[in-house]
Amino acid sequence: MHFQLDHTDGNARACTIKTAHSTIQTPVFMPVGTLGSVKALDSVDMTEHLNTDIILGNTYHLYLRPGDETVKKLGGLHGFANYPNSFLTDSGGFQAFSLSKMTKQDENGITFKSHIDGSSHYFTPQKVLDIQYNLNSDIMMILDDLIALPAEKERIKLSIERTTNWAQKSIEYHRAQQTKGIGQHQNIFAIVQGGIDKEFRKLSATQLTAFDFDGFAIGGLSVGEANQDMYDTVEFTVPFLPKDKPRYLMGVGTPEDLIENIERGVDMFDCVMPTRNARNGTLFTSFGKLNIKGAKHKLSDEPIDPECTCHTCQNYSKGYLNHLFRAQELTYFRLASLHNLHYYLTLMRETREAIKKGEFQAFKKRFYEKREQA
Repeated sequence: MHFQLDHTDGNARACTIKTAHSTIQTPVFMPVGTLGSVKALDSVDMTEHLNTDIILGNTYHLYLRPGDETVKKLGGLHGFANYPNSFLTDSGGFQAFSLSKMTKQDENGITFKSHIDGSSHYFTPQKVLDIQYNLNSDIMMILDDLIALPAEKERIKLSIERTTNWAQKSIEYHRAQQTKGIGQHQNIFAIVQGGIDKEFRKLSATQLTAFDFDGFAIGGLSVGEANQDMYDTVEFTVPFLPKDKPRYLMGVGTPEDLIENIERGVDMFDCVMPTRNARNGTLFTSFGKLNIKGAKHKLSDEPIDPECTCHTCQNYSKGYLNHLFRAQELTYFRLASLHNLHYYLTLMRETREAIKKGEFQAFKKRFYEKREQA
């Protein structure tokens, strides 16, 4: 991976990340393709309509179905999904959290039962990387111990101890595998934990940055804490991360969350929100959220967002989308997902231009002013 810091405006950063498969300009939002597919969209949508440079896949889900060996035999994620640009794969730590009733952590890894057939599996730091080698993702997240908030201090302390221990095992294993010719073009990111406790965040970041990871993520947020607590935790944590490596805030979030955390120095984001909300009838616009289910849209011949240049807004009206949603037509899911992702990706590109021009604060002010007009 090649990383370059292109511009700064306050703490906001515009960077360039080059992997074996694409050049990624930050700030960047990564659409979530859990099973190697962004729901309702295909690789042509991702490359031609949305111009994405990177999407996210999930190690846990792809391991269970279709199986990482199957993906390897069919060309890795890039060949399997016919997506030529970069993939980042999450490690499965979040699934251990979200499926906590079916998982059990110990000092060496995570035991879980498949949500598909109930079969038992054991993820170790090494096992997670072996799966990701088969997937051939460009950025591999290591196994971490993610916990819900609020949490007792002892549980946060244990989370950090496990995460650091697993991080050391991961980096040592990865560098050893690279000497054998395995994963030579794959990059590995560590995940800072610590809840919203500043001392624990400092401890986790300090321990992890002592290792030679290619980038660092801030995990364990947007899991029940207040928004301001998340912002304050990110603001406190970022200064402990290297300036010459990517910074990734996992699983976040709303357009406002992205702008606030870019201001605090974050480069990379992912979240299911744009596609999940699209499927449920909520569309993001320059002027806030729009509920396409509303009867007031039934006779509207206007686009979702008059400022939007996406395929959906250029070709279809709110009235048509209202009809598709109410009729439960599958076409709705594609058109709505295209729009919401286009909004997120365009927001990131416009933010990058504002940072390059030294106009981020003015851009942020306009962003919020438009939302107040909704």
